[in-house]
Amino acid sequence: MNSPSIDDATLNTYEQKFKALSDKNRLKIIHELNRKGKVCVCDLTDLLELPQSKLSYHLKTLLDANLILMERIGKWNYYELNKKEIKGLLSEKLCCIFYPDPN
Repeated sequence: MNSPSIDDATLNTYEQKFKALSDKNRLKIIHELNRKGKVCVCDLTDLLELPQSKLSYHLKTLLDANLILMERIGKWNYYELNKKEIKGLLSEKLCCIFYPDPN
């Protein structure tokens, strides 16, 4: 059985997501958001011991890949995992796109 065809837009989307996951600092951000839930950017700076400029870069990369969500409360931005998106990357759906059913 052949795997379903896949268009360039879908491939580009997955490329962006996997590139976002291919950095140790971004994986640390995801780990902390998973452990703590919704976290203020001010707390992430301390938790990850990253300068604010580098943290902002990594957060933007994760946001652009739709792997995290942001909510502005007062003057602070709060971040949390986009659990649906993360779960989708680890799901059978992705497996079936890139690896056909052997039966």
